[in-house]
Amino acid sequence: MLILGKKRRLALASQALAASLLIAFGAANPLPAHAQGGLPTLGDGSDLTSSEERRLGDRIIRELYRDPDYIDDPVIGEYVQGIWQPLMAAARARGELSPELDERFAWEVLLGRDRTVNAFALPGGYLGLHLGLIGVVGTRDELASVMAHELSHVTQRHISRLLTQQSRQTPLLLGAMVLGALAASKNPGATQALVVGGQALAMQNQLNFSRDMEREADRVGMGLMEPAGFAPEGFVGMFDKLQQANRINDNGSWPYLRSHPLTTQRIADMQSRLPSGGLTASSPSVLQAEHAMVTARARVLSRPGVDVLRQWVAEPQGTGFAALPPARQAGVLYAAALGSSQLRDAAGARRWAGQLQQLVKNDAAATRLAKLLRAELELAADDAPAALAAMPPGDSRRPEMLLRTQIVLRTGQSKEVTGPLQTWLATHPRDASAWQAMAAVWNAQGQPLRAVRAEAEVHAARYDYAAAVDRFKAGQDLARRSTSADDHFEASIIDTRLRAVQSLLREQAAER
Repeated sequence: MLILGKKRRLALASQALAASLLIAFGAANPLPAHAQGGLPTLGDGSDLTSSEERRLGDRIIRELYRDPDYIDDPVIGEYVQGIWQPLMAAARARGELSPELDERFAWEVLLGRDRTVNAFALPGGYLGLHLGLIGVVGTRDELASVMAHELSHVTQRHISRLLTQQSRQTPLLLGAMVLGALAASKNPGATQALVVGGQALAMQNQLNFSRDMEREADRVGMGLMEPAGFAPEGFVGMFDKLQQANRINDNGSWPYLRSHPLTTQRIADMQSRLPSGGLTASSPSVLQAEHAMVTARARVLSRPGVDVLRQWVAEPQGTGFAALPPARQAGVLYAAALGSSQLRDAAGARRWAGQLQQLVKNDAAATRLAKLLRAELELAADDAPAALAAMPPGDSRRPEMLLRTQIVLRTGQSKEVTGPLQTWLATHPRDASAWQAMAAVWNAQGQPLRAVRAEAEVHAARYDYAAAVDRFKAGQDLARRSTSADDHFEASIIDTRLRAVQSLLREQAAER
C-alpha cells in the first residue's frame, strides 16, 4: 500500500478505501432487546475469510497509525475501553461474536484528532472514533450506542459481505487511491478530486445494500446495550442529536450523519420500539461529571484553534455558569484548565483546576480525572515535583503509569516506574505507547540495548515490520560491540524477536 506524505491526503486516501467498508450510523429500524430473539439476519454471503479480512484490516491500520491525526490519549482511551469491553462481553454472551472472530480479529479502538463527528468500522475488528464525535456525545449511553452499532457491523461480517457484494467496485476505489498517491507530489488538488470522486461513486453504488446492513447493525447493537450495562435510550439520544445537527450543518462536516441522512420517520420508529415506561434501569441517561470531563478533554485535544480555546477559558466567568448543573460545570472547568495550559497560561490552568477539584471532591471517578489533569498541567508548566505530588495514588492503571513515567523522567528517578511498565507490557505486549515509555526509561538508565529493543517493539506494535526489523538489527550490532555480561540475555531476546518479525514482514510483502 502506498504511503501518502501529507496528513489530509492520507486521510482522504484511507477514507476512499474505507468507503466500501465504512458503514455509518445512519439508518434506523432497531428493535428493543426483548423483541430481538429469533429475528433473521442477512446471512453471511461472504467470499472473504476471517483471516483475509484481518490481513486487509492490518494493511489499512498501518497507514492510520502513521497519520498525524492519530492520537493515543490514555485518559480518553481508558474511558472508551470502559465502554468497549462490556459491549464485547455482551456480544460474546449473546452469541453475536463467534469464537473464531473473537480469536482472529484485533478488536482495537483507534482515536483520531479529527473534529468531525465520525466513527467507522474497518476489516479485522478495528474501530475508529474521531475526537469530534466523543466531544459531542451527551452521555455515556450515547457513546455506547455508537460503539455497539459499529461493533455489530464487524460481528455480522458486514464489511466482508459488502466487499463481496461490491467486488466490481473495489478496484475503482483502489484505483482512486493509487492515482491520488501518484498525483500527490505534483498537484494536491488533483489528488483530492480523484480520491473524493472515487469515494462518492462508491458510496452511491453501495447505498441500497448498506441500508439493510444498517438496520441489522441497529437491531443487534441495541440488543447489546442493556446486557452491557447501558440504556438503549442512548440510541435515541444520539439520533436526536445528529438530526438536530443536520438541520444546522449542511457543509459536509458531519460525515457520520450524512452517509445515510436520518429521517423523522426513522427516529420515530426507533422511539416507538423502546420498552414502554421510560428509561430502563440499567444505566440512567443523565450527564455524569466523569463523562463531561472526558468529552471536554476530547474537544480541547482536537485542536480547535486559539480563538475557541479562549472562549472556553472565559466560559467559567460567564453569567450563565453558576446556573449550570454540577456535571456540566465540571466539563466547563476541565476545558478551561486544559485550554489555559495549551495557551501557556499556567496560573489560569491552576486556578481552574483547583476549582474543578473542589467541585468534584465527592465524586471518586471525577476526582481521579481532576488529579490526573492537575499533574498534567504541572508537568506542562515544567514543575515536575508539583506534578508528582498531584498524582493520584497507584501506578497500575494505564493513565497513571504513563503520566508518572513522563514525570519521573524529568526528575531523574526513572527506576521507580521500571517495574510497573514491565508488568504492564507482559500482559499488553502490543501497547506501542508503553513500549515508547519503556525505551525512554531504559535510555535514561544507560541501557541502550534494551532501549533499542523497546523502540523496535513500538514499530512492531503498529504493524510497521520493516522499521521494526531495522531497529532489531541495530540492536544486534550494538550487542556485538557490548562487553557487558548483562546484555547477553537481551541479545537472545532480540535474535528471537527479529526472526519472528522478519517472518511477518515477508508475509506483509507478499500481500502487496
